[in-house]
Amino acid sequence: MNLSNDREGILFGMGNPLLDITADVDEEFLKKYDLEANNAILADDKHKAMYEDMCAKFKVEYTPGGATQNTLRVAQWLIGIPKASTFMGCVGKDDRFGKILEEKASADGINVRYQYSDDETTGTCAVLITDKGKNRSLCAYLGAANKFTLEHINKPENRELLERAKYYYISGFPLTVCPDAMLEVAKVADQQNRKFIMNLSAPFLIEFFKEQMMKVMPYVDILFGNETEAATFARVHNFGTEDLKEIALKLSSLPKQNGSRARVVIITQGGDPTIICNNGEVKEYPVNHIKPEEIVDTNGAGDAYVGGFLAELVQDRDLEECIRGANYAANYIIKTPGCTLPVKSRYSEHSACF
Repeated sequence: MNLSNDREGILFGMGNPLLDITADVDEEFLKKYDLEANNAILADDKHKAMYEDMCAKFKVEYTPGGATQNTLRVAQWLIGIPKASTFMGCVGKDDRFGKILEEKASADGINVRYQYSDDETTGTCAVLITDKGKNRSLCAYLGAANKFTLEHINKPENRELLERAKYYYISGFPLTVCPDAMLEVAKVADQQNRKFIMNLSAPFLIEFFKEQMMKVMPYVDILFGNETEAATFARVHNFGTEDLKEIALKLSSLPKQNGSRARVVIITQGGDPTIICNNGEVKEYPVNHIKPEEIVDTNGAGDAYVGGFLAELVQDRDLEECIRGANYAANYIIKTPGCTLPVKSRYSEHSACF
């Protein structure tokens, strides 16, 4: 993929930065922290010591994480030009995990502009593998990610990066942290007639952060979500249908600030065709078939799908090319443990096959 150097900073993202800490552990370790072998939860007080405990007892791998940061890492990997993407979020100040996270995210080519919290440690996600990789227990501690503020993006040096971007992507999760900052980014995109992209991200956001989400929704030019999230949105907003194609059409028809272009709605369904509503027309797009024995880890596949889509979008590719990039990225991550990426993408060698 080729982009000229004037595309530096073309993609802006804001979210909850987490450091994924992965290790093969035993059943005894899971029991110590009351964890199930194949589950995903938010940490509470009894889990706070677990992350350092993991590092002391097991061989661990560190990977940058968090939904938006993962998406930007994948997009950056495919774009291939250093600092084509800018990411903002909050980590702990003078914090070991924060330094590891910033070093690794920067090594992926992202222009990392973290806010630093004095009173919280960097957010972490324990990825606890048991039964020779068959089970994966996730336990996330948001920590400093919850401390992000609007003031950070309004710093002159950060505001410059925000206003320089031409595409903006934020998952739904910052709605729980700083919805005012999310709304400000959306308004900047609208003022400059540039595309703002959002993800529904999780059913609980749709149900319990409805007001915050609907304040941002009018600014959304491209909306991502999976089938469960779309169905939840339809129920919460009384769409009166469970048909995903009808839901996609209704989502696209919600009030929109910029009426010069229609909202594109993209509903993924795992291995089933992706449903896309574009300019009032709903179509299905097949995904790439993966043999069951090739599946290593589906965690991060949704983030990667969006990352692949964005990498093509910022190059002014058409919708079909964006979907092709999305499928490629999701397939790659599914065949890889965690959201780990090689130094260089080989997408151009495979794109003719997708």
